[in-house]
Amino acid sequence: MNDRSRLTPSLFGEYQRLIYNDAGIWLASHKQALLTGRLARRLRLLGLGNMQEYYDLVTQPDQQHERAVMIDCITTNETHFFREPRHFDYLERQVFPKWQQEATAGIRPPHLRIWSAGCSTGEEPYSLAMLLLKHFPEGKGWGLEVLGTDISTRVLEKARVGIYSMEKSKEIPTDHLHAYMLKGSGDHKGMMKVSPELHRVVRFARLNLHADSYPVFGSFDLIFCRNVLIYFDQESKTKVIAGILRHLSPSGLLFVGHSEHLGGIAPNLKTVAPTIHALASSNPVHEQVRAGGATAGSSFQS
Repeated sequence: MNDRSRLTPSLFGEYQRLIYNDAGIWLASHKQALLTGRLARRLRLLGLGNMQEYYDLVTQPDQQHERAVMIDCITTNETHFFREPRHFDYLERQVFPKWQQEATAGIRPPHLRIWSAGCSTGEEPYSLAMLLLKHFPEGKGWGLEVLGTDISTRVLEKARVGIYSMEKSKEIPTDHLHAYMLKGSGDHKGMMKVSPELHRVVRFARLNLHADSYPVFGSFDLIFCRNVLIYFDQESKTKVIAGILRHLSPSGLLFVGHSEHLGGIAPNLKTVAPTIHALASSNPVHEQVRAGGATAGSSFQS
């Protein structure tokens, strides 16, 4: 074992606490090799000889950027276009028709706000934008906003660019692929890029879900926080869900991953479909949540 990968149990404990306090992610004891492996390149780039020197660096008060880089290094970012398709099917069958009816009846403003929390490299918010543009055309007066947030600056940079391997085209329904993705040529052969229409609807911002408050204003009609909670312990899950719900419209919907359960951590939620939740309320308007009723909110800060 070389000096860079040497990690004593006590030093690993310091890293555990630092990462947990900063991001809410708890590294189990068997993650020592992952931590040293993910940070090895960073130590080389900075000319540091061992993990203690790196810890001394990232714990300095003026090293917020390096702490963000550290979190980037240890997080796993796996995502797909239209992942967990049953959620998208639910939107098209149950939610969108109700929203359209409400807008026609004049009881809903023609403005929709969606938040993809833990958006990784952008496939989820772009998938949501494709679906929204299909059912709520801007040319018919709809205003659409999709916010994608993640703690990793690295994945957000890729998300903002919106260029993906053509291999990922298999994940996108054919009609959406043709309408909203541009095929690369020349130096970009084998790649595809999201269309200007998607770029216009989707915005990205760095956000730490474990923070005490979020730089987000207003409420959202839908919040997707899928395959994110699996990285938190019970205490952090409770904190994150409480933070997210502060930005959910009174008649909005929260979507979590199919392997994630909110039992015991969100008593103010009710389940309207598997892994789809709404705020519990005796107010009759909440009964519309089962079909997706929601209200628009104000702008957000990125």
